[in-house]
Amino acid sequence: MSLLLSLSAGPGAAPQPIAADPGWECLHDGSRVLIRPLQAQDRELETAFLLSLSPRTRRQRFLCDFRQPSRALIDQLMDVDHESRIALIAVADTGDGPVEVGVSRFSATDEPGVCECAVTVTDDWQHKGLGELLMRRLIDEARLHGFTRMISLDAASNHSMRILARRLGFERRLDPTDPSQAIHTLAL
Repeated sequence: MSLLLSLSAGPGAAPQPIAADPGWECLHDGSRVLIRPLQAQDRELETAFLLSLSPRTRRQRFLCDFRQPSRALIDQLMDVDHESRIALIAVADTGDGPVEVGVSRFSATDEPGVCECAVTVTDDWQHKGLGELLMRRLIDEARLHGFTRMISLDAASNHSMRILARRLGFERRLDPTDPSQAIHTLAL
């Protein structure tokens, strides 16, 4: 069954269009994505997602660049426990099957009640409202898991993140130890 049809249709039931499936979200341009937790079987989706990012987007997300994600990086990104380390992925059906087009994630820090977050959207899916949608869902998850503050470390030159963080209510300051980095903070 195509991802563009309801995943909840039972055997023998007629597939339902995604407009009838509450799990699917409509973006600003009318395209649709399913936002769900990252699962162990998503390793290939996550790897393909990282490979699909432009060098600029990889640099903005990881504050460095790489041609091929290492096995250690993939292992780290797949290490979610759905409590202190959560990742939400946005999956689209582009006609060739499911494709990960965005991810938001948080991980608890050493400071009680604080988690560090990140969001990444593939270049073709940027400026559609997906980053904000992923972050709003992630903020809700952080609150549900008892976190009281969320932080993000980003390149100070990352204008898109500055706009998104402001829209979401984060406060921004330059990192006192590295002014090329910005620290965004949100009280939950």
